[in-house]
Amino acid sequence: MLQKIKETAEFLQGKVTSRPKIAIILGTGLGDLVSHIENKIEIPYTEIPNFPVSTVEGHSGKLIFGQLGGKEIMAMQGRFHYYEGYDMKEVTFPVRVMKAFGIETLFLSNASGGMNPSFEVGDLMLITDHINCFPEHPLHGKNYDELGPRFPDMSEPYARDLIQLAIEIGKENNVKLQKGVYVGTSGPTFETPAEYRRFYLMGGDAVGMSTVPEVIVAKHGGMRVFGISVITDLGVVGRIENVSHEEVQKAAAAAQPHMTFIMKEVIKRSN
Repeated sequence: MLQKIKETAEFLQGKVTSRPKIAIILGTGLGDLVSHIENKIEIPYTEIPNFPVSTVEGHSGKLIFGQLGGKEIMAMQGRFHYYEGYDMKEVTFPVRVMKAFGIETLFLSNASGGMNPSFEVGDLMLITDHINCFPEHPLHGKNYDELGPRFPDMSEPYARDLIQLAIEIGKENNVKLQKGVYVGTSGPTFETPAEYRRFYLMGGDAVGMSTVPEVIVAKHGGMRVFGISVITDLGVVGRIENVSHEEVQKAAAAAQPHMTFIMKEVIKRSN
């Protein structure tokens, strides 16, 4: 794995002259943030050595370099999911490459089902913590000290200073922001009413099929992390309705302007 990480990072270093410290992973229906990236260099995943290829509608499959909020960034337009059949090493491989490339702060977005009764479809939830319900842990197996410690600390999975900065930006610009705990599951089915109740009783506020493995690997590598969930459907008792991937994409697209604004401003004003 170390050789593959090195090979991919060196390939990318040969494609671009910039050396960003910030990376972004964009979730389902949330790829339009890239339209705000200036001086873009786009590299399809199919051209990147050792990279998987996203098979999910709403994930276009490009690695993008450019400027956002006045800073050099790397962005994944489309991520990889455990439910696609990839193992956790493959799902999180791009994060390993980011670290080897020199990334220090990782921004993530996702579409998720809201379980907190105070949530509405279209809300943005700043992720303050997560619960890992995936059947495979991304750090399972041999640990490579070059990548991080055997037992990484997870007492602050999401950077408190960036969360506070986002809250301040939201207040200044009248953008409604929720806060909460994200539950990561394997998918690909949406949750049953009983599962929604279970995850809410566990302490979750939103549930989705991504993010947690990437965050674990990012923290293993010593990165700061900031995450936003777009609430695209509700898993609140008494308010659960049929949901489809198309409806999730539509709700995510409607919430994109506010999500894009918050992400861009946090990047612009962060240290």
